[in-house]
This record gives sequence, C-alpha cells and structure tokens, in this order.
Amino acid sequence: MTHARLYAPHSSVAEPSPALWEWIACIAVVTMMTGAFIMPIFSPEPGVETPELRLIWLPVYAVILGLVGRRAAAIFEIWPAVLATLALVGLAFVSSRWSLEPDTTVRRSIALGMSMLFALYLAAAWRGPQLLRMLCIAFLFMSICSLVLVFAWPEMGVSQAVNAGTWRGVWTEKNQTGMMMFTAILAGLALLISGARARWLAIATIVFAAIVLLGSQSKTSLLCTFIGAGVILGCHLLRKAGPAMGVVMVWLGVVVVVGVGAFFLLNPETFFQLLGKDASFTGRTDIWASLLHRAAERPWQGYGYAAFWGKESMPANWVRLETEWAVPSAHQGWLEVLIQLGYVGLGMVAATVLTALLLGIVRLPSQGVYEGYFGLAFLAAFIMLTLSESVMMLHHNFSWALFMAIFASRFAPVGAPRMVELNRRAQPFPMQSPALVFRSVLPVRNGA
Repeated sequence: MTHARLYAPHSSVAEPSPALWEWIACIAVVTMMTGAFIMPIFSPEPGVETPELRLIWLPVYAVILGLVGRRAAAIFEIWPAVLATLALVGLAFVSSRWSLEPDTTVRRSIALGMSMLFALYLAAAWRGPQLLRMLCIAFLFMSICSLVLVFAWPEMGVSQAVNAGTWRGVWTEKNQTGMMMFTAILAGLALLISGARARWLAIATIVFAAIVLLGSQSKTSLLCTFIGAGVILGCHLLRKAGPAMGVVMVWLGVVVVVGVGAFFLLNPETFFQLLGKDASFTGRTDIWASLLHRAAERPWQGYGYAAFWGKESMPANWVRLETEWAVPSAHQGWLEVLIQLGYVGLGMVAATVLTALLLGIVRLPSQGVYEGYFGLAFLAAFIMLTLSESVMMLHHNFSWALFMAIFASRFAPVGAPRMVELNRRAQPFPMQSPALVFRSVLPVRNGA
C-alpha cells in the first residue's frame, strides 16, 4: 500500500494550490493587516482612524472577498470554525444595541468580520509549508524595509518622542514592531526545522527579524519569542528523542514551568526586574484596577464593541482621570474584551482560545511541523502577549487574524499537509511550483 493511499486527504474537495496572483494578493493583505507602511503615514497615533485610511481598506476588502470566494468550498469544510467566527462577529454587531457609540461599533464590526474572513481563508487555503513560506516572504520584506527606514530615514523608522531611540520601522510604535518580528522569527524557525526547500528564506527571515526585534527593545515580544521558539524546539526534540527520552523531557519541562511559577509567586519584584519591567507593568496595573470598576457597572454586556475608548466616552475619561494620562487601551487582552463585550464575550473568546490550545495538542502528531509546531508555538506566545497587550478581538489586526487562522486550522483535514511532509524526502517540491505539492498527495485510484 502506498503512502498516497495511507494518507489520502480526508477532504472531498480538491484544494488547488495558490497561484502566483494569490501569493501576491495574500502577502499584500497580510502586510496591510500588520499596519505596516500605512499606519505611520495615515494614522500616526495608534488606534486612530482617518477618513483616508478607511478608504484605503475598501479595495483590501474586495481582495479578501475575492480570495474567500475562490476558496469557498474549502472554507465550508471547516464549518465549526465558521460558526465560531459568525458567533463572535455576530456578538460584536449585536452590541451596537447598547454601545456607547453605535455607529463606531457597526463600522468596526464590519472590519472585524473582514479580518476574520481572511483568517478562515488562511486556514483553508494555506496548508503545510506554503503558510510558513508566505509568512516568511511577507515579514522578510517588511523587516528589510524597516531597517532601510531606521538607517536611511530615522525620523520615520526610529521613535522620536515616546520611547525615543527605539526602532519602530514601518510600524507606528515599538511594541507593534516587536509583535510582528516575533511572529516572523517563529515562522522562520518552524520552516527551517521542517526541512522544506526554503532554508535560505527561513534563515534570512530569522536574521533580519531578530535584528529589528532587538532594535525595538520590546521586552514582551522578546519573551514571546523565547516562549514560542522553546515550544517549536521542544516539539522537534520530542519527535527525535523517542518515548523514554520524551517522558524525561516533558517532566523537565513541567519542573521548569512550576519552578518559574513558584519564583514569580515568591519573588514577583525580582522576576519583573529580570524581565526589565517594574511590578506595575509600567503603570498598567493602575489602568486595570480602574477598568475593573468600570466593567462592574456593565458586567454582562460591556460598553459595545470598539466603543469604550472614544474621546467623548465618560467611562474612559474616568479611567484617564484616575490614572492621570491619556490611556488609549486596556493594555490587556482579556480585560479589553470584558469592557467591550462583557462576560458573555469574554467567555466566548476564552472558549475559542481553550479549544485552539487543546485541539493543537491533540492533533500535534497529525499536523506535524507546519500547522502543528508553529501553531502551538504562536498560541503560547499569543497567550503570553494578551497579558500585557490588547490583541484580542481586534479589527485590522494580524496577530488576532493569525490566531483565528490557527484556531480554524484545527478543524481542517490533515491528510494533505501530512502527505506533503512524508513525501518530501522522496520527491522534493520546488518553491516556485506550489502545484506539485498537492499533485503528489492525490489519492491513488484503480491501483495506479
């Protein structure tokens, strides 16, 4: 029995591999969703939308709808993820009924819906090594452009006022730069250890992204990089080690995690000093305390999706008055969801994160390096990121879109990517011919 028959795709729909125009369109949308280039020009302040920026997104929506239409059959197959997406976006729309700014909630709910449609498309269309290659190409381009801005146009590429001297590259501020660069490093590392014929792309992405990450001085993103890289390397070593050594490594991992947790509980100030942060998370704890009081006033429904931080918002202005600075966001993903969508929204998002994590662990052997190792690594880093950054349920945000794409990929057929991984040694596939990848995994018929 051949490998093709053993690992024939479970899907009843033959998924065409991305054409050249689809590569270009997808990379362009990814670049836009990271906030690169356009944010410093059209929206120099994080979270501030301008009329020009809204117009720029209209053709992007058209591209997303075109890409989704092309892969509609494959997207339909991951219907549990489609239902979860509809539920989250639907709740955002419904919250306009009690929102502080109903028009803003409706407009940004549409933007959220488009972002999550793109996430479903990524999960359905970009399988196996193609996802990592596409991400590496996009982020390598953005990291090189960031370095060009840093050295050739420092007024644009280097922070001038807040966090002066830190690199922001083609983004608005250093934390945003750090978030994109740790994602790039994880994609490059997963592609490198997969053995796919794109080592030069993986190495170049890791090197350039690491340089920009260090220049941004984003310690949270650096910690996320270590966590994600540790997950990828740990999974890789477990696969190589065998059952006995695997048990030992898992035990050592548990000991390390418990030890770090105990050290944090017993010596929190020392722990934060080692990370280069103060115990108040640079004033974030004051914001969180104030927001918890505001959330208690509307515990179940919240203040409406993307409506809390408006300039005329009385609850937000109370937070700014109590903290004595112009707070733009909760600086904490879970709390951000709570004040916008209440406990109902928080429960739905928590269920999505937990499902993605549990299915990622359960399906790790079948999904392998691509959706498996990289997906689990990004989830671990993303969860860490949510503790100090508002990155959940955000419209036009690539970190949230990539999380939803990884969540949706947990429901995708695993036959095709697994077959690619098994056949790679016998029949390497060139990067410039993606069609060969899926051609080699079609089921064998009539004994052929």
